[in-house]
Amino acid sequence: MTKVRVKSDEPFEKALRRFKKKCNKEGLMQRLKEVKHYEKPSAHRRRRLAKAVARAVLEEM
Repeated sequence: MTKVRVKSDEPFEKALRRFKKKCNKEGLMQRLKEVKHYEKPSAHRRRRLAKAVARAVLEEM
């Protein structure tokens, strides 16, 4: 469960921004999308391969 403590003098928008950033970092939205829609195994492999290629290209730079 993602939690963000809001300081007494902190605006709500700033706390919400921190919460969204934390959720993104933990991969919650990506996981929600994966669960919500079925993805064929071949599409899943293709997506994972594309990610791996992109990471390899970044490492070479």
